[in-house]
Amino acid sequence: MAARFPFGLRLNSRILLVALHDVVMAAASLPLAVWLRYWLADQAWAAQHMPEATLAFAAIAAVVFRYAGLYRGIWHFASLRDMIAVVRGAILSILIFTLLLFLLTRLESVPRSALVLQFLLLVALLAGPRMLYRSWKDGSLLDSFARTDSARVPVLLAGSGSAAEVFIREMERNRKAGYRVVGIVDEKEARLGRDLRGIRVLGGIAELDAVVRDLPSADRPRRLVVADDRLSGSAIRHLVEAAAHIGLPVARLPRLTEFRPEGGVSQQLRPVDVEDLLGRPQRVLDRAAIAALIGGRRVLVSGAGGTIGSELARQVAALGPAQLVLLEQSEHALYQIDMEMAERFAELPRAAMLGDVRNAQAVDDVFRQHRPEIVLHAAAYKHVPLVEANIEEGVMTNVIGTQVMADACRRHGIAIMVMISTDKAVNPTNVMGATKRLAEMVCQSRDIEDAGTGRTQFVTVRFGNVLGSSGSVVPLFQRQLAKGGPLTVTHPDVTRFFMTTREAVELILQAAALPAGTLHAEGKIFVLDMGEPIRIQDLARQMIRLAGLQPDKDVMIRYTGLRPGEKLYEEVLHRDETLVPTAQDGVLLAAPRVIGRVELDAALEALAAAARRRDTDQVLAQIRALVPEFAHAPNGQDQQAGAGMAAPETASPASSAA
Repeated sequence: MAARFPFGLRLNSRILLVALHDVVMAAASLPLAVWLRYWLADQAWAAQHMPEATLAFAAIAAVVFRYAGLYRGIWHFASLRDMIAVVRGAILSILIFTLLLFLLTRLESVPRSALVLQFLLLVALLAGPRMLYRSWKDGSLLDSFARTDSARVPVLLAGSGSAAEVFIREMERNRKAGYRVVGIVDEKEARLGRDLRGIRVLGGIAELDAVVRDLPSADRPRRLVVADDRLSGSAIRHLVEAAAHIGLPVARLPRLTEFRPEGGVSQQLRPVDVEDLLGRPQRVLDRAAIAALIGGRRVLVSGAGGTIGSELARQVAALGPAQLVLLEQSEHALYQIDMEMAERFAELPRAAMLGDVRNAQAVDDVFRQHRPEIVLHAAAYKHVPLVEANIEEGVMTNVIGTQVMADACRRHGIAIMVMISTDKAVNPTNVMGATKRLAEMVCQSRDIEDAGTGRTQFVTVRFGNVLGSSGSVVPLFQRQLAKGGPLTVTHPDVTRFFMTTREAVELILQAAALPAGTLHAEGKIFVLDMGEPIRIQDLARQMIRLAGLQPDKDVMIRYTGLRPGEKLYEEVLHRDETLVPTAQDGVLLAAPRVIGRVELDAALEALAAAARRRDTDQVLAQIRALVPEFAHAPNGQDQQAGAGMAAPETASPASSAA
């Protein structure tokens, strides 16, 4: 077994070899420096006391180098940090040696200028072999003899950031790498014409066609690799379109945190996916506040088997709750998320509960048994046409189910209830959106009534379409592409805002973790910043190109007309609402009108009675009375209302009903 040095460094044969090398270099540096000083001055050198001085300096250097960190670095990956350690070790060694000489001989045995020369020599003797060894291991020393570039696939990189540098370095180091980089395009003008590890930035992203055309035939790229995850969504969409125009397949490098050891970077190219087309910037989150909200507390997720509910379960489980309760109506969906939790978080106490949020007795039993402290309410019916065809069921789950959950939270002293809403609740033209607006009102009324009492805090979070959720457009397009098309779009001008499920859930938890008094948030609604809208027809065309096909040639796009209750564009704000920024990037506050709890509950009782007796006309009349801006468009006519902010489709905020 290897012996252990201080600070956890294990003494083994390689470290001994490195230490021996460094001590020998240190010992050689002193006589070389003195000789060089006399040689430059054209004077005879009297090597008086040089053996003793050399041994003394070598002994000092051996100790200093150890504590300066010279043996913690790995020569194969010698870097600037290792060079700093070398310089630090050389300076300290010479300073200590100079002080010793001054005390013993008043520096009479060694010329002072020789010590300056010794510093330069010592740095070169220590750093030079390290850099040569790295160059040899990376293969760059043998480039002119061992490169087999003709067998490699020429690629063009988009972006010249850290990931691009890592990829180019890996291609240089690995003689078996499958790619060679022939150039770079970048959206930053300041980098045009400059080199990254010898690879030239040939032009801007908008000049892709010209850049490829001007390359020699031997260097004509056969693939475009997106090497910068900070590229905007519009830039990536332009790249995909321009690359498709010249028949160039597009791939992307994984983010640095996604690299896996097996296969090396050269084997890690990924297809560009729909999330890359969004190009949404990474939000800076207060993760400590989120961890403090969830860690060590009992958390219940309703609708835990749906898109948002299951992602809530994953992120909550990773934050170390005391217990995770999964409440879901669908047996199959509950089984799937419970098995996933069992595999990924085997040590986490959890409970999988089949139940319907409309059943007050069942909800009370779950709360009494598991005593949750935080409730994340994601259960809802959210597929617009299906709710239009099943109005009473939508009302009972989305409205009455939320009322049941909210009242249970108050009875059982739950600290926080988070209700997942949707942009379809703004100026709704469909029953699903109207029911979610009523659900917002339920939580608002209770939050205002309980403000300052120390009872349950109600947090309502509104956002739009979640990419890839069940019932959303992306999985539909993927299924249609697999069948060869056509891709169906409801209207040429329909637009939606999109965000990823991961980002939506992170911001939901962030909103819940904001201080209770944030901007006097009682009764207000947290609205997630959805970014820029995307036209659905453009998304369809991009997905066709990502599949290596041409829109309107290989795969057709067919327009089917707006569905019942569907808008051309969605809104996150009613005309009377005003958005107020919070301290958290990506989370805003809106203040919709509010109805008092007693008045609202009486109206909801009448609504529930009409829904139970399947009186559709009365249900719609009750909804209109409570939500005056409800402009029902049952046949899909666009009745875009108000002057609110354009925003995304909701296709996913909630999961399946639980």
